[in-house]
Amino acid sequence: MSEEANSPDGNGKVCRVIRIGTRKSQLARIQTDSVAAKLKELNPDINLEIVAMSTTGDKILDTALSKIGEKSLFTKELENALERNEVDLVVHSLKDLPTTLPSGFTIGAVLKRENPHDAVVLHPKHAGKTLETLPENSVIGTSSLRRAAQLKKRFSHLEFKDIRGNLNTRLKKLDEKADFAAIILAAAGLRRMGWDNRISQILGPEDCMYAVGQGALAVEVRARDADILEMVSVLHDPDTVLRCIAERAFLRHLEGGCSVPVAVHTEVKDSQLYLTGAVYSLDGSDSLKETMQTSIAANDKSIEEVDEQFQRVGVTAGKISGEAQDRAERLGIDLANLLLSKGAKEILTVARQLNDAR
Repeated sequence: MSEEANSPDGNGKVCRVIRIGTRKSQLARIQTDSVAAKLKELNPDINLEIVAMSTTGDKILDTALSKIGEKSLFTKELENALERNEVDLVVHSLKDLPTTLPSGFTIGAVLKRENPHDAVVLHPKHAGKTLETLPENSVIGTSSLRRAAQLKKRFSHLEFKDIRGNLNTRLKKLDEKADFAAIILAAAGLRRMGWDNRISQILGPEDCMYAVGQGALAVEVRARDADILEMVSVLHDPDTVLRCIAERAFLRHLEGGCSVPVAVHTEVKDSQLYLTGAVYSLDGSDSLKETMQTSIAANDKSIEEVDEQFQRVGVTAGKISGEAQDRAERLGIDLANLLLSKGAKEILTVARQLNDAR
C-alpha cells in the first residue's frame, strides 16, 4: 500500500487513497480514466489519484521501436513506481506488456477488448480510397514490423516507412506534411480518442492480423497486494482473458517480441476458443500461418478449485475457470510448437538479424 493510504473526505470520514500509474499521453490518460471510473463506481468509498509519467518509449522518438531492443519500453518506469510503492496499480495497453513480467508483479485485470484490428488513416487528399486503390509507390507510415510485413506482401504497390510518436503526433505528421499517403494505427486507440471519423478502412485478418493483446487494457499490480488484486479482479472480461492468455502463451513460446513480425487472431464461439497465429519475414515473402482450437467450456467444480495466486503468462484471474485458462495457455503453446516444427524459428531468426543490421 502507498504511504498516504488514507485521506479525509468532506464529511471528515477517512477514505482510502488508491494511486493509479499511467503514461502521460492523451490516449493513456483516457484509458486510465476509464478504468478509474469503473473502480470508483464499484468502490464509492475510495479516492483515486492518477500519477502520470513518461516512459522510455515516450522519450525516444527518433528510432523505430523494433530497433531499440528493449522489451519493456512503455512499462518499465511505471513498474519501478509500483515497486517503490509510489502507485498501487498501473493501467497499460496489454500489447505493451512483455509476456514475462518482473518478479512480484501480476496482471490483475484484463478488461473487455475494444476492436483489436488495425485501421487505415488516409491523408485528406486521398479521401475515399483504400490501400488497394492508392497510387503506385504511395508511402504508408507504420512503426510496426508486424504490420509492414503483412501489408508489403498483400499490397506490393505500396512503400512502408517508419513513423513514431503518440497518436496525436502521428496524425499531425500525416495531415501537415505530404510524406505519407496513409498511416496504420490500432482501431482501438482511435476509437478511445473519439476519432472514429478518421478511420478510412478497418483491416480484417485476411489483410493484417493484429498484435498479441491489441485492443485490451491491463491493470498491473503487486502480486502480494491481495486487497488490490481482489478490487481490480472484478474488471476481468472472461472471453478477453482467455483470448489474451492464448495469444501471450503463443508469443512467449515463440520467443517473439517487437523486433520480429508475429501476428494473431482469436475468436470465442460456441464455447470454443480459436487461435490463428503467424510469423513473417521482414518483407512478408516468407510466412507460416496455422489455426487451432480448444474447448473452454468448464464445469462448476473447476471454478471452485482455482488458485487465486496462480499466474498464467503473467495474468492472475482467480474468478475465471482454471481449467479454461489452462486450455487457453496450452492452445497458445501447441500452436507455437506447430509453427516451430514447420520452420518458424528460422524465419524469426533471419527477421531479427536483418532488423538488427538495418
